[in-house]
Amino acid sequence: MKNRDPDSSATGHSAFDPAEIVANLPHLPGVYRMLNAAGDVLYVGKARDLRKRVASYFQKTAALAPRIQLMMGQVQGLETTVARSEAEALLLENNFIKSLSPRYNILYRDDKSYPYLVLTGARFPRLGFHRGGLDKANHYFGPFSNAGAVRESIRLMQKIFRLRTCEDTVFSNRSRPCLLYQIRRCTGPCVGLIDESTYAEDVRSAELFLQGREDEAVSRLEERMHRAAGQQAYEQAAAYRDQIRSLSTVRETQFVSSSRGVDADIVALASSGGLICVNLVVVRAGQHRGDKSFFPQNARDQDEQSALDAFLEQHYVGRDVPPSIILNRPVESAALEELLSQQAGIKVQFNSNPAGERKVWLRMAEKNAELAIAQRIATHATQEARLTALQQALNLGDNIQRIECFDISHTMGEATVASCVVYDHASMQSGEYRTYNIAGIEPGDDYAAMRQVLDRRYRKIVQGEGRLPDLILIDGGKGQVSTAYQVLGELGLSDLPMIGVAKGEERKAGLEQLIFPERPEPLRLPADNPGLHLIQQIRDEAHRFAISGHRNRRAKTRNRSTLEQIPGVGSKRRQRLLSRFGGLKGVASASIEELAQVQGISRELAERIHQQLH
Repeated sequence: MKNRDPDSSATGHSAFDPAEIVANLPHLPGVYRMLNAAGDVLYVGKARDLRKRVASYFQKTAALAPRIQLMMGQVQGLETTVARSEAEALLLENNFIKSLSPRYNILYRDDKSYPYLVLTGARFPRLGFHRGGLDKANHYFGPFSNAGAVRESIRLMQKIFRLRTCEDTVFSNRSRPCLLYQIRRCTGPCVGLIDESTYAEDVRSAELFLQGREDEAVSRLEERMHRAAGQQAYEQAAAYRDQIRSLSTVRETQFVSSSRGVDADIVALASSGGLICVNLVVVRAGQHRGDKSFFPQNARDQDEQSALDAFLEQHYVGRDVPPSIILNRPVESAALEELLSQQAGIKVQFNSNPAGERKVWLRMAEKNAELAIAQRIATHATQEARLTALQQALNLGDNIQRIECFDISHTMGEATVASCVVYDHASMQSGEYRTYNIAGIEPGDDYAAMRQVLDRRYRKIVQGEGRLPDLILIDGGKGQVSTAYQVLGELGLSDLPMIGVAKGEERKAGLEQLIFPERPEPLRLPADNPGLHLIQQIRDEAHRFAISGHRNRRAKTRNRSTLEQIPGVGSKRRQRLLSRFGGLKGVASASIEELAQVQGISRELAERIHQQLH
């Protein structure tokens, strides 16, 4: 059930009567949302008793945290949603926070699903990386805390068990073994260099290892080694021996391991220097699956307990949950335990007083959190020093925080792409990067490309979609800067600070010239100036991102044009060909007979394709 103050959208404070609203709220669990005069959600909270919880905001306001007092000065409306239980209220609160991102809620930005290691259900299973929904036909191992941990595990599994990692389209169309076979990272099932039963034994040994049953995996390998030696297959026996040694080495080097096959997450919160960090360690089947540090947004002036509660709710609701979550401080967990248990289909428990090996794991997680904070502070201090030096060198004042930089990339006018990268909060904000495909200009006209990207970028912002930067950087000389200045003037943004970054002599770093729209002479900062280092960092990132976008667009364009220029090959047939043969190169190397086996490709069309590509 949802209720809203009928006058919450009004601009006058008199339209909002907290006493009347509180009096009409029920003594039931639910979720409340504080609104400003424009109807924007400022804060989302849950409550066992809606009336008591909401009333607390309007009764002893002096006891509220300064940040919440500031928020209450903006509140002009209230929405509530009644829930059937506190657990359901927690779920609703989490959904609202993730969809609305209220400015006064503690936010943990981690929208990606957990990565897994997968063994496919194919005849010769493929070992690979997976993120997303789970298919019952495949076997999944994880989750892992980050993609790097998965890729390192794949590298290790290749070395020990030599399972294939190639995609099915590549696997089904190979005629000779690839490099991985040559360097002993694959047994070559694609070309019949290992039979299905032997490969299945390798897969089973790998599964036992990934399940934390290393002793069983070693026993199976020892049995295979003795069997091979008895058959005088000494080379194969030596290979099994090397696998056993590798497994023993892995077990010895694991800094988190358990003989009991424990599934648990270790969550440790630390704070220092005004920063809060939560370190998450993932242990599955008694094996360390990686750790990750989280820094919340909107956590200034918030207590550590609130930050930990927010992490547990936002991180685990709607995700994979182990039966044990080990914490370095107690939490009021009854409702959350109930919700997560329902979600996971198993009993989920929080443990803030671990013993034995779990206590050792928790200490390591606490240390990781402390180290992450120290690194963040050191990095932030360096970036702040660079930003301060830039402000002083360019006489920009102390209000420069957000910087946007633009670059153009193309090859002889082909597939022109413009990039925009964002620097804010003393770091590069990769989630705000954008690429723009440039069209409708003369090939190679960088001025026109710059005009188009700036118009597209800032026209939307002028219309209220987005946020203006404090400084614009243009990778280019006087011509690009003049064009950019004209565009900003047309949009009514000519007062925005803007600088062109022209490459120096022989394109050497440290010799850059800074071009200003209304200054006749460029400025050259000393090569060791921290402000110049910041400009170089942002400019180089814009350049890298533009090249990446250009290459992706060029590859797509070439694949499409090469095939679709052939009469009879439309988008659907092109897609089938590329999927079947793993790309344009595979299509080009296919025979006429192989091409004719693709759905929708006749013998006549196959001959035409083959002739066109050769």
